[in-house]
Amino acid sequence: MRLFAAVLPPDEALRSLAAEVDRLKRLPGADGLRWTGRPGWHLTLAFYGEVDDTLVPDLSERLARAAHRTPPFGLALSGGGQFGRGRALWAGAEGDLRTLALLADRAEAAGRKAGVEMGEHRRYKAHLTVARSREAIDPRPYVEALADFAGPAWTVAELVLVRSNLPRSANAGERPRYEAVGRWPLGASG
Repeated sequence: MRLFAAVLPPDEALRSLAAEVDRLKRLPGADGLRWTGRPGWHLTLAFYGEVDDTLVPDLSERLARAAHRTPPFGLALSGGGQFGRGRALWAGAEGDLRTLALLADRAEAAGRKAGVEMGEHRRYKAHLTVARSREAIDPRPYVEALADFAGPAWTVAELVLVRSNLPRSANAGERPRYEAVGRWPLGASG
């Protein structure tokens, strides 16, 4: 299974971001970007890649412990930026970013301890990808437009293990499908 740990923003936050993305899509050159779909919007905490089915129970147990050790915290989608000279455009986050980064570190550690091949550790950067490009683009108009974006705040109350089902056809518009395969409340026992 292709898996990652994530925070899933609530509908109110996603509606606010969708309105902002609709504005971005009206900027010159926006039709040259591949816009991600609202059903797939998430804040990745740790990407595990292809995980052998035999490792999933241990990974799930370790993620449950990580969630239990992390208290609920406040967050809001806010601002934005880009990676790779415009190859990925993203909305950022504000609020208790320290606890978000701690949860990301714990999710990564859970993968490593469960035997998942994690690759090199990178400093966590909260982001929700809204568009991608195969070519390098000038991201400045999009980043400038996102600068004042401020979505509604919410309390992050769960850690989610998500399965990514990649497109099976060659249809250009087909997107990955995501399904939650595990959910654990933050700060709660069990």
